[in-house]
Amino acid sequence: MEREELIKKWLDNELNSHELEAFKKLEDYDDLIKLSNSLMQFKAPEYDSTQELHDVWHAIKSSKSTVSKKTHWMRPFMRIAAVLALALSVYYYTTTLDTSINTLAAQKTSIELPDASQVSLNAASSITFNKHDWKKERNVTLNGEAFFKVAKGSTFNVTTSTGTVTVLGTEFNVKQRDNYFEVTCYEGSVKVTHNSNIVILKPGHSFLNIDGKLIATEKETSINPSWINNESYFKSMPFAYVIREFERQYNVTITPHNINLNELFTGSFSHNNKELAIKTITLPLNIEYSFKDSTTIELSRD
Repeated sequence: MEREELIKKWLDNELNSHELEAFKKLEDYDDLIKLSNSLMQFKAPEYDSTQELHDVWHAIKSSKSTVSKKTHWMRPFMRIAAVLALALSVYYYTTTLDTSINTLAAQKTSIELPDASQVSLNAASSITFNKHDWKKERNVTLNGEAFFKVAKGSTFNVTTSTGTVTVLGTEFNVKQRDNYFEVTCYEGSVKVTHNSNIVILKPGHSFLNIDGKLIATEKETSINPSWINNESYFKSMPFAYVIREFERQYNVTITPHNINLNELFTGSFSHNNKELAIKTITLPLNIEYSFKDSTTIELSRD
């Protein structure tokens, strides 16, 4: 049954039980009841149902027209309010997001933090910080290796998956790779927290942990880490770590055959000449190398 016929029968009190249920499900059922109650106050004891239906429809149309006019008048302001709310939400969201900088293999970059602290990021590394919270707390998350020149100010934390380095204003290098965590202080002092160990480092001193073991180190005499000058230097380092660093600096894959990867290596290689670099890490250990293609090197020993 059509909507208009249901309403007409309702006005004439002719709805059966099924029709009454259908009438109650109309979208504007509540409005019809209210309008009918209002009109009942003015109608005569005897009235024409057709005229009553006309009056109800007129009242509904008038109500909708008024709402439509109000909505039409307010629509531009509602749009402006929606745009402003969206803009504020986007601004708040974007300004509170963390900032992340990543380097690929064979890539380095330099970053200036919000307090003018300087960070040099080594190959295949990433650093994350939050500009919005920087004035309250200077926190940096590092994955890989970076050299920091920290501006004086509040406490500065470098957090890695292995340990945390805390300073006030100094220069230091942090290297965190698989099962490898090293911190070297070049100026000022730094506090290193690693598991239950807390160590204060002075200039030239290092904290080194490899495969869960603390490794004694000699005093550093250079003014910054060797990689800053495009060179990787190693002192009594397992050859496996030398290979991994070579892969990061040259974006290659090295496949060793019949080689003791725990053999200790002391020496260095440059970051700007791949063939010369591979010679400097293999010849001292009597290891042969061959380039299978531009990105694959095989190492072997008879």
